[in-house]
Amino acid sequence: MVEQSAWVEITRANPGHSDWYVERFRAMEAAGDDLAGEARFVDAMAPRGGRILDAGCGPGRVAAILAGLGHDVVGVDVDPVLIAAAEKDHPGPRWLVGDLAELDLIANGITEGFDVISCVGNVMPFLAPSTRQRVLAHLRAHLVDNGRIVVGFGAGRGYEFAEFFTDVSEAGLVPELKVATWDMRPLADDAEFLVAILGVAAGQAC
Repeated sequence: MVEQSAWVEITRANPGHSDWYVERFRAMEAAGDDLAGEARFVDAMAPRGGRILDAGCGPGRVAAILAGLGHDVVGVDVDPVLIAAAEKDHPGPRWLVGDLAELDLIANGITEGFDVISCVGNVMPFLAPSTRQRVLAHLRAHLVDNGRIVVGFGAGRGYEFAEFFTDVSEAGLVPELKVATWDMRPLADDAEFLVAILGVAAGQAC
């Protein structure tokens, strides 16, 4: 049994938190807010009609946009409330409830690897610290040859960027690109957000 994530602990303490989160993004979408920055970034990385895994997909906003662009998308999240909202609001992708620290898509009949794995929306800081390397290694194992992972999360969330890159290395991955925003602003020492594209390190199998 792996250590549970901060998200699981939050929702256990406040059972209404997931519903609030779903309604928050529904309201933002209804207001016309731009919620597609991550999806545009991921789409630019993927081949046309590529296979994309949205790891920690939440209520499905990123995966849904990518599916609408013609990609074959699977979304996985530990929270069944968020997956239920994704299924209701965004038919098209395949939605699965699952803990990224115990990710086994083969058990769900998904045997093909992914061209791109998206892990955005501050998913990484919500993970239990003891599982972060494990999650990165699981994601690596679900890539096709030359596949890539894109991770995005904010500073000040208990997971320093330097610590993240140590975990990346330990998981058999290497950073291929580091920027500070989804519109590709340069990464400065005082950046408030990190977007990192990761590839498989030489000598490591997917």
